[in-house]
Amino acid sequence: MPEPILQMRSITKRFPGVLALSDVDLVVARGAIHAICGENGAGKSTLMKVLSGVYPHGSYEGEIVFDGRTVEFSNIRHSEAAGIVIIHQELALIPELSIAENIFLGNENTRRGVIDWDATNHRAIELMARVGLSENPLTPVKHLGIGKQQLVEIAKALSKDVKLLILDEPTAALNDDDSAHLLDLLKGLQGKGITSIMISHKLNEIERVSDAITIIRDGRTIETLDVRAGDVDEDRIIRGMVGRDLDHRFPDHEPEIGDVLFELEDWRVSHPDDHSRVVIKDANLTVRSGEIVGIAGLMGAGRTELARSVFGRSYGSRHAGRLRLEGRELVLRSVHDAIRAGIAYVSEDRKGLGLNLLDDIKTSVTAAGLDRLRRGVAVDEREEVVVAESYRRSFNIKAPSVTVGVGKLSGGNQQKVVLSKWLYTEPRLLILDEPTRGIDVGAKFEIYGIIQALAKQGKGVLVISSELPELLGLCDRIYTLAEGVITHEFTREDASQEGLMRHMTADAR
Repeated sequence: MPEPILQMRSITKRFPGVLALSDVDLVVARGAIHAICGENGAGKSTLMKVLSGVYPHGSYEGEIVFDGRTVEFSNIRHSEAAGIVIIHQELALIPELSIAENIFLGNENTRRGVIDWDATNHRAIELMARVGLSENPLTPVKHLGIGKQQLVEIAKALSKDVKLLILDEPTAALNDDDSAHLLDLLKGLQGKGITSIMISHKLNEIERVSDAITIIRDGRTIETLDVRAGDVDEDRIIRGMVGRDLDHRFPDHEPEIGDVLFELEDWRVSHPDDHSRVVIKDANLTVRSGEIVGIAGLMGAGRTELARSVFGRSYGSRHAGRLRLEGRELVLRSVHDAIRAGIAYVSEDRKGLGLNLLDDIKTSVTAAGLDRLRRGVAVDEREEVVVAESYRRSFNIKAPSVTVGVGKLSGGNQQKVVLSKWLYTEPRLLILDEPTRGIDVGAKFEIYGIIQALAKQGKGVLVISSELPELLGLCDRIYTLAEGVITHEFTREDASQEGLMRHMTADAR
């Protein structure tokens, strides 16, 4: 058997009051695609930060053997010099710089101390071709979609003679086509001798491309599965991740659906910059009290644009049509108007729009409902702690106190904080945009339970999701959206993945 390219032995990493990793072992075969799975907070990203020198030697216990020798990286530049490159979930690109500039940032092509721009651009074109990116190398990165930005990051890694490529949730924000392209690229790089480690919650993708899967739970290595040997499926992976079978991916739920709560009638929205371009075209939908309603559509169909336009016109221009809540027509000119009317919106971008990562839990939970804590001109800080603590306990937010910064929480716990923030406003209609994106199966189960409990309270819930099984398992009714047009309405009994996809791809003209 050939020598593995990587061995991590008895890795233990402590933070104040937290044992993040405990005697973790990881062995990666040379030339393999090796997946690491685990619930949010299990220690996956921490382990990769130890490997790449983000957490330097001396800040952890244990031994790392890479490419046949023991290594002690003191920073990320040392690990990159050895051939280890990590691509974090939050991409490290500078939007205003060109593709070529980003690829060689910190690794510039110079001649006599001056950047050689001809060499830089020609070399960038070569690297871009390797990852299937055909843009002009002078294009600013801010003009690229997230899928192409991922390819720029990989091209950047290839410029450093990478031997081991680490990708942390590489497809979390990608649509199906971009995800498939990225996974095919990993297989292509594997054919050229590059080893990859991939952290992902998308178990179907892991099952498709990986040769082996290491499962980490609560900071400990549980097992490593050999995918090539067979008998590895999603249920097997889940059992290792959560320590139990998830025979049902969704909590049991008996809906108690009442009268129409929310109505959208002939809703029409133009693009915020190009007023002649209609983004949402005469949409009609309803949500009843106690009902969970889904919106299914491909990327670019207008799902988020629809949700944000309803939420106080926070997207678009030239809004036309009617909104009604509990039979009363609403005129919403701002987000503040929407909150006061009883509408809440959980954004798909929890880190960019849902949270300020510099805030603590208590500040985040009460941010949208500060008027309820106001005593004269000041905020009742004692009551703020009481409110946040009640949500921390009831939603099982894994943190020792509400003074912990939300930036230190796992994705699943951050999403619970966002939900808490909006539920504190006591909405009648809750709009959830990709509520479980980037969240492990255990945390998903908890969030599904929270959503169902809200419906049980008589609230209306509108869910946007790219995962069709999620909509089918969670929703009482589902609307399909294509090119800004609602193309069909499904009941729970009539809905299927094939039927949804047929109407999601329908010609909406």
